[in-house]
Amino acid sequence: MPDRGGGPTGPRIRVGRPSRRVRSLLMTLGVLAVLGMAFTMFAGFWTDWLWYRSVKYSSVFTTTLWTKIGLFFVFGLLMALSVGFNIWLAHRLRPPLSAMSMEQQSLDRYRMGIAPYKRWLLVGITALVGLIAGASASSQWRTWLMWVNGVPFNQKDPQFHLDVSFYAFDLPWYRFLLGFGFAAAILSLIAAALTHYLYGGLRITSPGARATAAATGHLSVLLGLFVALKAVAYWLDRYGLAVKSSDFKATDNWTGLRYVDANAYLPAKTILFCIAVICALLFFATLWRRTWQLPVIGFGLMVLSAILIGGLYPAIVQKFQVQPNEQAKEAPYVEKNLKATREAYGIDGAKVTEYSGKSTTTDKAKLRDDVAPTASIRIMDPNIVSPTFQQLQQMRNYYAFPNNLDVDRYSTKAGTDQDTVIGLRELNLAGIPKKNWINNHFRYTHGYGAVAAKGTTADAEGRPVYTESDLPSQGDLGTYQQRIYYGEKTTTYSIVGGPQKEIDYSDDQGEKTTSYTGKSGVNLSNPVNRAAYAVAFGEPQILYSGAIGEGSRILYNRTPKERVEAVAPWLTIDGDAYPAVVDGKIQWIVDAYTTTNGYPYASRTTLGDTTADSLTATNNSRAVVAQQNQVNYIRNSVKATVDAYTGEVKLYQWDTEDPILKTWMKAFPGTVEPKTDISSSLMAHLRYPQDLFKVQRELLTRYHVKDATTFLSGSEVWQVPDDPTNKSGETVPPYYLSMKMPDQTQQAFSLTTTFTPNGRDNLSAFMTVDAEAGTPDYGKIRILKLPTSTTVDGPKQVQSQFNSEQDIAESIRLLKGGDSEVEYGNLLTVPLDGGLLYVEPVYVRGGGLKYPLLRKVLVTYGGNTAFEDTLDEALNKVFGAESTTPVPPDEGTTPPPTTGNPTVQQALEDAQKAFDAGQEALKKGDWEAYGKAQKDLEAALQRAEDAQAEASKGSGNKPTSSPSPTSSPRSSPSSSPSSSPSG
Repeated sequence: MPDRGGGPTGPRIRVGRPSRRVRSLLMTLGVLAVLGMAFTMFAGFWTDWLWYRSVKYSSVFTTTLWTKIGLFFVFGLLMALSVGFNIWLAHRLRPPLSAMSMEQQSLDRYRMGIAPYKRWLLVGITALVGLIAGASASSQWRTWLMWVNGVPFNQKDPQFHLDVSFYAFDLPWYRFLLGFGFAAAILSLIAAALTHYLYGGLRITSPGARATAAATGHLSVLLGLFVALKAVAYWLDRYGLAVKSSDFKATDNWTGLRYVDANAYLPAKTILFCIAVICALLFFATLWRRTWQLPVIGFGLMVLSAILIGGLYPAIVQKFQVQPNEQAKEAPYVEKNLKATREAYGIDGAKVTEYSGKSTTTDKAKLRDDVAPTASIRIMDPNIVSPTFQQLQQMRNYYAFPNNLDVDRYSTKAGTDQDTVIGLRELNLAGIPKKNWINNHFRYTHGYGAVAAKGTTADAEGRPVYTESDLPSQGDLGTYQQRIYYGEKTTTYSIVGGPQKEIDYSDDQGEKTTSYTGKSGVNLSNPVNRAAYAVAFGEPQILYSGAIGEGSRILYNRTPKERVEAVAPWLTIDGDAYPAVVDGKIQWIVDAYTTTNGYPYASRTTLGDTTADSLTATNNSRAVVAQQNQVNYIRNSVKATVDAYTGEVKLYQWDTEDPILKTWMKAFPGTVEPKTDISSSLMAHLRYPQDLFKVQRELLTRYHVKDATTFLSGSEVWQVPDDPTNKSGETVPPYYLSMKMPDQTQQAFSLTTTFTPNGRDNLSAFMTVDAEAGTPDYGKIRILKLPTSTTVDGPKQVQSQFNSEQDIAESIRLLKGGDSEVEYGNLLTVPLDGGLLYVEPVYVRGGGLKYPLLRKVLVTYGGNTAFEDTLDEALNKVFGAESTTPVPPDEGTTPPPTTGNPTVQQALEDAQKAFDAGQEALKKGDWEAYGKAQKDLEAALQRAEDAQAEASKGSGNKPTSSPSPTSSPRSSPSSSPSSSPSG
């Protein structure tokens, strides 16, 4: 047939459909892609479920999951129905005929284009907004659970006389509902307006009325709903004033009503609420009046009122009523803030006592004798001696100690408590001999043993005096399970318990192997589990490796903090988890907090800022894990433990009165065990947490005063001083120390800190809290307030004094000779007979030594300063008298360890000679001879260390003998021979 299209008559190129084989291939690839994505999502869900089930906290997973699903579907469906219904209604109310205009002719093309797809377009739009709204709502699962399970605080706010639970649990949920309502109203209004415009109900350039009566009525109702929600917002804003933060000259995070709030903003919110209700009714009346005139006027008046009544009027009140007489006007509200803040942070019981800061005792011998019963002065700084532990007790490169060791209490042979520096020999994958998948995840799986040293003692060479050491560890801690599968450095997964043997430890007989026998982790015998973990971890070898077989279990989420956070996602986790040997097991102890930012009148604080100090600046692992960074209420409500071998997590109720913890216990029943379940041996190692103490000390810089006048004047604002021992520029960390305050009869394990006046360096106060859990005074805060009429040196001034004294400065210069480096330890402050004793250990690292050794001790008291080899010598020099108090058998300087190795013995004798020669040269001022003696000393110590290592083939030095374990709960030995290999 001839071509009737008028086109070319040449041959045509036909674009055929893909062949059946290609279509089948494409379809197969599409199905596989969908299945792959589905299995990836399934793998994440399934592995989470398996992990929670393995730690026996599956109820946390299911409660959280079902809450999220419920919120997702309820609010997603509500949003979809709201938007979808209004689109459908706008379409149904469209005019039967569109106006004849260019605008409508242009819109006709769009109407015709979407006509075949109207239903699918409606479904797509509603599904999209529903998914977004549902996802947003599911993130509010904590808010929902707290609202539905909230218990009363039994404390009322001073303004509205409502229980605090209204602000902590109810108000956040009401605000979420209000925000959801605003979103639904705005989206529905936009969707309805666009639909009306598309179908001719609204006209911009067409002749005639701009909107049909139906469109006018529909949009008026939606606008009325929006304004009605604004009325509700104004009403809730009245209560929000009680938890509103504002800048006030006394504090940057002032919370609660001030004079202008109570006398201007509060009545303004009430008036605006009434105006908004009237305006909403005017919009609803448009259904009958069919005119926009009145509602538009009403809306304009509402906006004008918001500007005048809600903005201008409070500014006038502040300017002309408050500022001319601020103290009198603000004082009643400041008193409410003072009371609420002290209660919310648990500092209302802080005892402030006047303290002169200068001793009036003239009997120097008595002062010297008073030191020992006043404080067990710790000269082993846990933040300095980690490299020493590492060098002397690491044993193998695939072990490591944390950068900051911990301080705990253990019983001595004499039955007394000893401040002890302790660290675990954890796995260090960076140090394994050959890295590959098998070695990283199957053979090198755990650390081994605890290492502990006396906190108050060093040996003659400045090394720690170990009470638990070697590999396997042995000493005062008795028999316990030494394998460490869960620790602060264990950040990767391991697969254990299967056909592949693990490296246990090495001794004189060589390398020992073991297989994990605990029930922790997830079983990988199931091929579905293996496939899920292969996908979740991005490691296909998990699916087919022959190293995985019957009994293989995968361990992950292995740091104590992340395990506690996972099983209790409603808790804020303290930055410092610490180990303790309890009942034959190594237990990680983790402090956890309940917080809220909805406590009326209590000023807010930022956890990330207030818990930062010079240690967190150099060690991110010590940072607090906060669910809310801005809080105005905090309680150490939970003490958690994580077994270092089994990974078992236990949560214990610590604060039995905390309403927030009670709320979460209702939401997650059975997850928190009662306080009475804490054993006496575990109680002996619980302590007051550092992060809570840091938050409280920051608040007490302002809230140690109780009267509004002083608070408003700002004359007694303190600050936490910067750490003078390093250049981090961060605040000094609090220190654990066994000491006795003036009103105490005996030493108590305490947390201590100092304060200086704002912007100055002299000392203004000294603060302690009794950190000994289980004692009547636990948590009692004591503050010694120094007089403002005289000045007492603060930490920075004391450090400057140390560095500026000519003899000390020259000695430090000599210690820094060659490539040696001087490191200052913790500057400890101890109140003593009306004065203040400062003690600072000085370490030297360098030369042939890779680790710091205690070389000197700085002491100052009453203007006298000493820089001597030992603490006793320094104290004797400062007080001009020797102690007449007998030294307990576990105290004092320990002589160098004895050894049967003649090479080691000779090296130690040479070291002693070099040390004596150096001291003699120092007295004579012969700096050349002193430098030579120092080099000889370092060389001799290095020879001793090398010979000891060679003789023991890696078993390490044994600076102390291995006494038999005691039965004290602090040493916590196990009588069960099966719990671990005996040291």
